[in-house]
Amino acid sequence: MTSDSSSTAIRPGNERLSLMTKVARLYHEQGVRQPEIADRLNLSQSRVSRLLKEAVTLGIVRTVVVSPLGTFTDLEDGVRERFGLRDVVIAESSGDDEASTLSTIGSAAASYLETTLRASDRVGISSWSSSLLATVDAMMPRPQRAASTIVQVIGGVGNPSVQVKATHLTERLASVTGAEPLFLAAPGVVSSKVVRDSLIADPYIASVAEMWARLTVLLVGVGSLQPSPLLKDSGNTVSDAEMAHLRELGAVGDVCLRFFDADGQLVHSSLDDRVLGLSVDELRAVPRRIGVAGGARKVEALRAALHGGWLDVLVTDDRTARSLLD
Repeated sequence: MTSDSSSTAIRPGNERLSLMTKVARLYHEQGVRQPEIADRLNLSQSRVSRLLKEAVTLGIVRTVVVSPLGTFTDLEDGVRERFGLRDVVIAESSGDDEASTLSTIGSAAASYLETTLRASDRVGISSWSSSLLATVDAMMPRPQRAASTIVQVIGGVGNPSVQVKATHLTERLASVTGAEPLFLAAPGVVSSKVVRDSLIADPYIASVAEMWARLTVLLVGVGSLQPSPLLKDSGNTVSDAEMAHLRELGAVGDVCLRFFDADGQLVHSSLDDRVLGLSVDELRAVPRRIGVAGGARKVEALRAALHGGWLDVLVTDDRTARSLLD
């Protein structure tokens, strides 16, 4: 609190202003409690309370919030307002390399989830994302259940030998939240629509897919058309020829292998019918859609995803956030 008697509002007489300022300084600057102020100045406690309230009204006492170093409330407000988001969490960049960025935003997302998930939440999680791997690995087990169910919303991505990453994501998040895991034991992209439809008709896979319409939270990464080093090493699910065709169609990124252009509009391709995962309508219907992404490679895709309304909560780093606003 600060004291300032220069307000231009209509004011009481000087004697009352002097008393009001004295009471305000005692209370806000010296930490004297109201009963002691009343006794010291021979006033009633109710009058002390009224003087303090009036001091706020007149601008004699003003509340000032000072953001600590390493917090970015103004930047968070700017990104939230620019893209019409529900919430934005921005962590301080710790280095220029992608590994540092992943560690930074993973820790921030872990903290966000630990404080905002509710015991009744049914959480969908995509199968492949370096940022989500960093997030779940940074989370600590909770003493009480923090979610009801963790549901895998797209099949495994990459070579069969590395599709266990999808299981790890779902299993780890279920473990730290005390939730029941529901695994989608199938590849994320298959050879044809016929194969996709056949797999999704399997009773177990169908039971998992039925949960997609009941999710309350969706946790996703944002993909760019430039694959991550981790995805390159695992074998890209989308072939080079398909990726080139997506570029020709104007695609700049994806969420759960649903590709969109620079305006965030869905890009239709033959890949759509081969993805074994939640549909665009199911994705957009989830009440809280949390995207965890950052780094220079992701800026174009992330900006498009935000413009298109694919996400309503963003966890990122300060450098990425500033690039989004440029």
